[in-house]
Amino acid sequence: MKNIISIFTLLLLVSCQSEIKKEDLSKLNGYWEIKEVSMPSGEKKDYKVNETIDYFQVKNDVGFRQKVMPRFDGKFGTNDIKEEIKIIEKDAHFFIEFKTNYSKWQEEIITIEDSTLVLKNKEELIYEYKRHIPFSLK
Repeated sequence: MKNIISIFTLLLLVSCQSEIKKEDLSKLNGYWEIKEVSMPSGEKKDYKVNETIDYFQVKNDVGFRQKVMPRFDGKFGTNDIKEEIKIIEKDAHFFIEFKTNYSKWQEEIITIEDSTLVLKNKEELIYEYKRHIPFSLK
């Protein structure tokens, strides 16, 4: 029964996606924290605490994604490794093409809003992100 509910929720999420417009793509810029990953089987993996945050920077459909680690002073640490990204439009859908020295892949942008980002890869894994809210102990 739990799998049926998970599959229904996943289908509802995908079917209720809003149409993405070119101007919405600027919302990708900034810090995003993974919230959950939905598997094709309907299983979900929740992320309550994240050690790393994804930072996206895109201008004119090209840019990068970088993993950063929040610090207690409100700043971020990084290892300076960046994945090149390019936004591609195909058949009225937008995709992020990622490229490193070792691999190249695409993820479809399912939803992009001020505080929500949903991406789907070719293995049908759905990644739901929330906008990162910085904290500081200063």
